[in-house]
Amino acid sequence: MGLRYLQPAPGFKEYLPKDYVDLIDFGPFGKSDQLDATKLGQFKEIVEEHPMCAGCFMAYFVRVFYASLPNPEDTIVLGTAGCARLALSQAAVPFIYGNYGDTNAVASGLTRALKLRFPDKTKDVVAIAGDGGLMDIGFSMTMHSWFRREKFTTIMVDNEVYGNTGGQESGMSPKGVQLKMAPKGKKFDKIPATELAKQAGCVYVAKLSPTNVKRMAKVIRRAVLAAREFGPTFIHAYTSCNIEYSIPTEEVLKDAREREKKDFGFEEYMTDEVRQYLEEIEKKEKANK
Repeated sequence: MGLRYLQPAPGFKEYLPKDYVDLIDFGPFGKSDQLDATKLGQFKEIVEEHPMCAGCFMAYFVRVFYASLPNPEDTIVLGTAGCARLALSQAAVPFIYGNYGDTNAVASGLTRALKLRFPDKTKDVVAIAGDGGLMDIGFSMTMHSWFRREKFTTIMVDNEVYGNTGGQESGMSPKGVQLKMAPKGKKFDKIPATELAKQAGCVYVAKLSPTNVKRMAKVIRRAVLAAREFGPTFIHAYTSCNIEYSIPTEEVLKDAREREKKDFGFEEYMTDEVRQYLEEIEKKEKANK
């Protein structure tokens, strides 16, 4: 993708679907320095409809994610089996659906291929999947992409369960939690994903519960920008499954705030060179506003 390919020829514009024309005229493509997640509802969004469950916090995170990309017109998103792909595949950004667990392997190859094909252009790659796709079945692919210092962002939307296959426990389910496929409670601790990411070589790591849109937007943007120059970045986001955990739709935000206080408090790690790089970028952006 790119702005040149998105813009329709003047003679054809009037024949295109209204949603497409509105996305070009009033969407974030080429205007991400002016439009971001803090202005949701004021511009045409990249993803507006999805078939996910009512009250799904993962769908909310995906919405904010797309509104926070620094260059959505030059971004490719990768996913795998799981709830997230139901919303990711509805967006006006290229989406690659890999086999279950190989998301980071595909992202590695794609990142390298884009660098060869477009050596003078910035193309961002983001792998976004659930706890099963990244920390259980996809664990090896995830870890080895970090060991190799692949330059793309990995985002885990952690609902702490296999949400669309019957409610099995995952490695990210909290210890002791009772689920349909774990009626006596999970026997072992939650995988320390962010600590593994740091030890494996990620140059930027963040953990959050999506309660603060401005902070979410900043974290996503920072992760993508850092990955361009320095190496793998990782975001661990709590996105509750209100169905399997029996959270009333109107209480999902309350639950997110409670988990933020309990065990999903905001954490952010970055190397010294990444910190300096991001501070310089953010200083320039602030001066230009």
